[in-house]
Amino acid sequence: MLKIWGKVIKENRIIKDEVAISDIEGTYQENLKVCINELCYKFDIAKPYWLPSNLDEYNKRSKTSFNEDNFIEEIDFDRFMIEEIDFKD
Repeated sequence: MLKIWGKVIKENRIIKDEVAISDIEGTYQENLKVCINELCYKFDIAKPYWLPSNLDEYNKRSKTSFNEDNFIEEIDFDRFMIEEIDFKD
């Protein structure tokens, strides 16, 4: 089971945040993709592109942020951040 906290940040303030949970039968990457897709749907934003810097940061810290460089269309926020959080039963 994977639990991801997503935040949309504008002018150093969290303007939207949600938690997405995925427990599909599949790889970690497939569960992560499900969570990101769910968060983007909830926030009504485009899906970001992962750059090598995002992959490195996520692998080291279990979190990363996406800015205008990660989106094809214009965005009306500064950053979209995701962070894996521990799931406690």
